[in-house]
Amino acid sequence: MRSIQFREALREAISEEMRRDKSVFLMGEEVAEYNGAYKVSQGMLDEFGPERVIDTPIAELGFAGIGVGAAMNGLRPIIEFMTFNFSLVAIDQVINSAAKVMSMSGGQYGAPMVFRGPTGSAGMLSSQHSQNFENWYANTPGLKVVVPSNPYDAKGLLKTAIRDNDPVIFMESEQMYGDKGEVPEEEYTIPIGVADIKREGSDVTIVSFGKMMKVALAAAEELAKDGISAEVIDLRTVRPIDYKTLVNSVRKTNRMVVVEEAWPLASISAEIAYHIQSNAFDYMDAPVKRVTCRDVPLPYAPTLIEASLPNVERTVEAVKAVMYKKA
Repeated sequence: MRSIQFREALREAISEEMRRDKSVFLMGEEVAEYNGAYKVSQGMLDEFGPERVIDTPIAELGFAGIGVGAAMNGLRPIIEFMTFNFSLVAIDQVINSAAKVMSMSGGQYGAPMVFRGPTGSAGMLSSQHSQNFENWYANTPGLKVVVPSNPYDAKGLLKTAIRDNDPVIFMESEQMYGDKGEVPEEEYTIPIGVADIKREGSDVTIVSFGKMMKVALAAAEELAKDGISAEVIDLRTVRPIDYKTLVNSVRKTNRMVVVEEAWPLASISAEIAYHIQSNAFDYMDAPVKRVTCRDVPLPYAPTLIEASLPNVERTVEAVKAVMYKKA
């Protein structure tokens, strides 16, 4: 099977859906003439023209609102934010319009659209460009929230998101656009709301999503050297969450560690910990442990970034803690 970059997988998903459905269009800052800030839309202006690949001013609230109106009138916009940190400027349109229009109109209008772009840290970009808002958007009824961890999942999930009749938040990682992975050339989609067991194990369940899957899988490799068998689950979507797969795994392993890049308060990992301890308590041999970003704005210095973000060492320590082993 061929191996392509994460950005290429996204580009294929968007291009294939635009060829399949003429109501799909892409809009955002630098998506057309510049071929996309991260080159996801490279070549798309030449193929689809300026009516379907639309450059916008630096005005997220404005073009997000245009997208919502277009979706209400039968089109399927893909709204690209240069980073989800900038989506806060448009959050009124995302939460108060796109997420609620189906309910508030009594089903007369929907908003079949995708808001996509990078999330989380991306090197030395400091506090305002390094935040994770997956839990913010997942808190909103009416939205679906997808956070892929590899090119294969990214393409399959994005195609599904574009076809979905609800608004979908599709969050990528700037640090993953150059990652390569196997992606088939034939048509495929991946359903939203289905987690994936990336590594089978028997002693502990490690749950993560997005680029933190790299940490989870690397930690599982380190734990294997000590004879600890970790099952690693990729949520892939954080609204809806595939609780069934998580509970079934804990019934087998009896322990869980959740790795998440966001801050600890009111996070996805907190929700998972609550659900597991409410619905699988009798199977647990230890409380759920979480590995999150430190509860501070992300610093600029690389040494402090390393100290703030979840890493393999902290994940291994958490696993050994739930197994009552010395780190």
